[in-house]
Amino acid sequence: MPPIIELFIIYPVLFLSTIFVMGLMIGSFLNVVILRLPVMMERDWKEQCCELLELDDSNVKKDNSDINLVTPRSHCPKCKHQISAFENIPVISYLFLKGKCSKCENKISVRYPLIEVVSGVSVVIVAYYFGVSSQTLFALFLTWSLIALSMIDFDHQLLPDDITLPLLWLGIIINLFGVFTDIESSVLGAVFGYGTLWSVYIMFKLVTGKEGMGHGDFKLLAVLGAWFGWQLLPLIIILSSLVGAVIGISLMVFKSHDRNTTIPFGPYLAIAGWVSMLWGPYIMSAYLNAVI
Repeated sequence: MPPIIELFIIYPVLFLSTIFVMGLMIGSFLNVVILRLPVMMERDWKEQCCELLELDDSNVKKDNSDINLVTPRSHCPKCKHQISAFENIPVISYLFLKGKCSKCENKISVRYPLIEVVSGVSVVIVAYYFGVSSQTLFALFLTWSLIALSMIDFDHQLLPDDITLPLLWLGIIINLFGVFTDIESSVLGAVFGYGTLWSVYIMFKLVTGKEGMGHGDFKLLAVLGAWFGWQLLPLIIILSSLVGAVIGISLMVFKSHDRNTTIPFGPYLAIAGWVSMLWGPYIMSAYLNAVI
């Protein structure tokens, strides 16, 4: 056993503290993914459309051609001031700068440190629950992916295949070794996860003539089914529907939300999947005991 693993087992506080700091740092990177991945995807779509229609794509290639997840360096959107390493310390830099750019004092969105905090706190909960184990390693990766997916869907009503499809295959691969469930439950979870929401989508479209949800939602539920098995799918669907209903009704009541405005379902699926990963069996057991 590697010495660092032994150290984490002996000193759980050190383990959780390390995970928290890592969570804050990854949360800072997630802000980059959330902001830039949709821009990169839109650029690729435009290039593909130009290629299909045999149009000149020189202007499209110039548009945001230098943007990827690594370059350019993070900068103020107003004055283009490049953010230094000192100004990019998760949460601390935001507090030190009082939420403003050091150059032009343009306000920095509070969402950036909030995502960092959510990332740090959520992975500490995961690490505390699973302990020093392979489950923690994969659960951390899934947690960060769900945060990114939720925010991208919230901003753009889009769940990128670049994230969901690798997660789907990863869920099946890790369960070949029984990390979260057996391989049969994993495969069936992927099939039923996709098929369930696809069926709802088709029936809703036949009845109303409208699309009730995006195809990315099918894939995300398939991901959760592949990771945790078909047995947790009913709980995930119920929890996500409850969370979505509560938030949707609250928006309409307190913010005069237009009923015709689409509300992304991805964040609710992500929250339900994350909760089910940790406490799903206990919730189902408590429910069955209460009913029986």
